[in-house]
Amino acid sequence: MKTAIVNFKTDEATKAKAQAIAKQIGIPLSNLLNAYLYELAATGSVHFTVSEPMTEKMEQVIAEAEKEIAAGEVSGPFETLEEMFTHLDSL
Repeated sequence: MKTAIVNFKTDEATKAKAQAIAKQIGIPLSNLLNAYLYELAATGSVHFTVSEPMTEKMEQVIAEAEKEIAAGEVSGPFETLEEMFTHLDSL
């Protein structure tokens, strides 16, 4: 297989983060980029998945929801959409 060099620019922070993540999972960054290019060439499609980092606000909202669930302060389940909307209108 003949190899080709691909050069592209990105900001230093993105490169550093990507290298750190690649190191965490034990795969060289160049291998990850190469795998991405193979997928792009093979499928003609682009896939992005990003996990949103947990923020302090999100943790507070989740904790509050878990307390409400534990206390039985939840609505439903509903048998029909009409039943659900009737309930929501009553709030």
